[in-house]
Amino acid sequence: KQWYQRRVAITAGGKGIAQSALPYKRSVPTWQKLTADEVKDTIYKLSKKGLTPSQIGVILRDSHGVNQIKHLTGTKILRILRAKGLASKIPEDLYHLIKKAVAIRKHLEKNRQDKDSKYRLILIESRVHKLARYYKTKSVLPPNWRYESATAS
Repeated sequence: KQWYQRRVAITAGGKGIAQSALPYKRSVPTWQKLTADEVKDTIYKLSKKGLTPSQIGVILRDSHGVNQIKHLTGTKILRILRAKGLASKIPEDLYHLIKKAVAIRKHLEKNRQDKDSKYRLILIESRVHKLARYYKTKSVLPPNWRYESATAS
């Protein structure tokens, strides 16, 4: 039994279940000074600077003390940006996967003998294709959108 427990600990791979929990009350805190319109204006300004919705959420949380934008405005950041026409063409998670694949491909140009990076690139690109297939079914991406490594950078 001890051998099995040790083996599980070795092969666990760091997949814990720790996560943050949202507050139960969905109302705006009493100490909140900003109004919904002020938060929306801040979101528009930060988006025009080129920040992603998750970066905007972090700035609003850390600098402006807005814990949940959805509780204050009634809608999420990405939906606010879409209504104004400021949302990016491809989703944020897909963009970051493509960015990672481009960085690994650039690394492989210099270091062709790096077998581990080649393997990781295959895994990342398969995730890109899987995510693109999902977004095509949800009509977020156009049906003719394709990921091509040559034109990705």
